[in-house]
Amino acid sequence: MRVLGVDPGLARTGVAVVEGAPGSLRLVHAGCVSTSPGVPDATRLVVLFDALCQLASLHTPDVAAVEQLFFASNRTTAMRVGEARGVVLCALARAGLEVVEYTPMQVKESVAGYGGAAKPQVGRMVCTLLRVDAIPGPDDTADACAVAITHVHRARMGGAVRVAANGGNNPATRLAEAIARAQAGR
Repeated sequence: MRVLGVDPGLARTGVAVVEGAPGSLRLVHAGCVSTSPGVPDATRLVVLFDALCQLASLHTPDVAAVEQLFFASNRTTAMRVGEARGVVLCALARAGLEVVEYTPMQVKESVAGYGGAAKPQVGRMVCTLLRVDAIPGPDDTADACAVAITHVHRARMGGAVRVAANGGNNPATRLAEAIARAQAGR
């Protein structure tokens, strides 16, 4: 499975393409789409739209995973991020991709095993799960990797749950074992 993960933002949108299955993930692409604050917002949104369409065309993911908004106290920032997120969803739909969404808590739980995990812990687990020394770029890029990993884990668990109901292995046990192996390998 090849997943395009996106962490939306107007100034910076993290993007990552991850492929494989839990325990054998590979980072295909990681980057950040940055827009200049001195440019009108409409132009910045067009830059974001074009970059995502181009990325989807270049890497041909099977699905896109997008992080849902976390509303802070600053309404103006939340509105601008919401606009960027709308453009992200539109670009992914234009590319013909199925789009799934995850809350920040779901992403942290999937990657680090705890929904309240701190950013550095999530970043370390992303590197461990992808078997890389570091993720290039700002935190937004690592966050996009985490969103993509979350979808791989959750999509796999969804299929595994159906198998488990018919006598297969327990998916929760397999996930716990994979996290333990990843943590031991640090």
